[in-house]
Amino acid sequence: MDHCCKHKERPARAATTGDAEYTCPMHPQIRQRGPGDCPLCGMALEPADAPADGNDAELRDMTRRLVVGAVLTIPVFILGMSHFFHDSALGLWAASDSGRAVQAFLATPVLFWCGWPFLRRAWASLVNRSPNMFTLIALGTLAAWAFSMAALLAPDVLGTNDLYFEAAAVIITLVLAGQVLELRARRRTGHALRALMDLAPATAWKLGPDGTPHEVHLGEVSPGDLLRVKPGGRVPVDGIVVSGSGTIDESMLTGESLPVEVGPGRQVRAGTLNGHGSIDLRAEGIGAATLLAQIVALVAEAQRARAPVQDLADRVAAVFVPVVAAVAAISFVAWLALGGTPAQAVTAAVSVLIIACPCAIGLAVPMSITVGVGRAARSGVLVRQPAALERLEKIDTLCLDKTGTLTTGRPEVVRVVTSKETTERRLLELAAGLEQRSEHPLGAAIIRRAEAQDIASAAAADFSSTPGGGVAGRVGSCSVRVGTPAFAGTAEEDIIDEPGSSRLDVSIDGRWAGTIFVADTIKPSARAALDALRRLHVRPVMLTGDRESAAGRVAAELGVEDYHAGLLPADKAAFIMRLQSEGRRVCMAGDGVNDAPALAAADTGIAMGPGSDVAKETADFVLVRGSLDGIVRTFTLGRAIMRNVRENLFLAFAYNILGIPLAAGVLYPFTGWLLSPMIAGAAMSLSSVSVIANALRLAKSPAKSTAGA
Repeated sequence: MDHCCKHKERPARAATTGDAEYTCPMHPQIRQRGPGDCPLCGMALEPADAPADGNDAELRDMTRRLVVGAVLTIPVFILGMSHFFHDSALGLWAASDSGRAVQAFLATPVLFWCGWPFLRRAWASLVNRSPNMFTLIALGTLAAWAFSMAALLAPDVLGTNDLYFEAAAVIITLVLAGQVLELRARRRTGHALRALMDLAPATAWKLGPDGTPHEVHLGEVSPGDLLRVKPGGRVPVDGIVVSGSGTIDESMLTGESLPVEVGPGRQVRAGTLNGHGSIDLRAEGIGAATLLAQIVALVAEAQRARAPVQDLADRVAAVFVPVVAAVAAISFVAWLALGGTPAQAVTAAVSVLIIACPCAIGLAVPMSITVGVGRAARSGVLVRQPAALERLEKIDTLCLDKTGTLTTGRPEVVRVVTSKETTERRLLELAAGLEQRSEHPLGAAIIRRAEAQDIASAAAADFSSTPGGGVAGRVGSCSVRVGTPAFAGTAEEDIIDEPGSSRLDVSIDGRWAGTIFVADTIKPSARAALDALRRLHVRPVMLTGDRESAAGRVAAELGVEDYHAGLLPADKAAFIMRLQSEGRRVCMAGDGVNDAPALAAADTGIAMGPGSDVAKETADFVLVRGSLDGIVRTFTLGRAIMRNVRENLFLAFAYNILGIPLAAGVLYPFTGWLLSPMIAGAAMSLSSVSVIANALRLAKSPAKSTAGA
């Protein structure tokens, strides 16, 4: 046996970071080689194709800037706020020359080193005439810093000695925190795609001319090659079985919880798991031609197309930024034209920029999101993509996978029929004794049923297993066979089948003793949760790769009128995109690898906690305990969070709208009062306090439910 390839590295599946093409999720027309920032909106670019092993250089850089910024900002903030306690020792020292110099010394690197990426993005927005929040951040922080430096170095010329270093430092640090969270979310997305790619094994057992298998690198396999898949191994390529038989777990593709028996002429797919038997197959689809690779491409494309809805603060910035700049400039010119002093003109212009600085606006969304996400976590709902909360609020259609989402995801005994000579207890005792030697999921269901009824079973002797047929052996003094009617020798028995279930006949000493029906069972919370979603005006639709009979049984029991069976992963994603083209806002809930393209294509996705890692990495929300009631909690909390966000944005912008005219000096002709930068800074702080207090109400927000998440 050739083991020369066992330790070879997995082949590269994408270009290196420097060569890969990157695009903006908000502006897909922006493309460049290597990572960077979008010149239109300032967002970090992301790979246009499925990523290779992650390059976290940008995340590490932003994290380093955040740590340094936080360490320097905390003392600046304490010193800056000490003027409220001017009689204290700290307040007196902060007002001294040394205390003021320390503020400048600490705040300057926060703005010009920690905040350099934002200043660069702001400059790009000006060059491209596309103002955004980075433009406003740069204007406000630079104005606060420049005014403070002038007041520190030449207070007599400026006519004031007020400092606002803490405003510039705090804003930069807050924005850095947001960028780190965004980059971490993007890294998780890359991990999800790599997890999908890694489902295919790195090597394959290739049959030589003499039929001897040799382990080779997957890159050495060509269409037409004969490969062997051993029991417990994953299928390396798409192909056709030419000999042998096995039991293939295709749940990653179809969502079907029951394994599929395969034999000559049957098509198998890369990444699926062979449970029993050894099969030889002829390679057909390799690499990018496999269905697994197509799923990866679908997920990557859908995640790029599903651009996050721009935050309201960013959308308003396109108008708000030029208006603020214009008001500041007009204030400066008007004061000089109307006979004001240069100090008064500068004070008015800077006060406008400081009071418009997006401290409260920057806090409005993250505060609501942070508190709300914590509240959701305590309810068993993990929010992986906070930006999805805005999309969730507008959802009107919920597409649900069947297996593992509406159902438990594992086969259970649903019905037992016995002959007149056999009791159910005796039938389960013998069948479970035989299945103890088997590893088949249907056999495990029989064992669980026997254990639930405290039935003790003796292990079988002379055990044998026939792929596609069943198992046989001796339990005690009885010869027992469990499997298909033909295998058990009971084909003539007239038994009414259980819709959507698998039938296992049991024969004892050559005579039919009973039939056991095994099926995937519905979760207890499913019906109540679907009724609650309908009351929230969300229409449920079931999408499954399972058989029509199994899908129909579940749909009928849950009252789901709209269901679609026999769907492959691409079919689910295409169905969701068709609903979106009709104007529907769609959420997808699923748990399997086969649900990943649909989870990515939907406006937002919800994954069941006990499900696959790929589904959880692709989804925006994860339900810890996997109960459907968690979906109701997700919708309820999502709507409460977005209401709080809108309230916070109103409070933040209200202060700006009212404060900017005052800062410009519109009341000066009537009252002789000019809003000083000190008052502007206090108003900005008050708006932040209001936003924080309102966001904290979410911590006590009720999360109605019918069971548990």
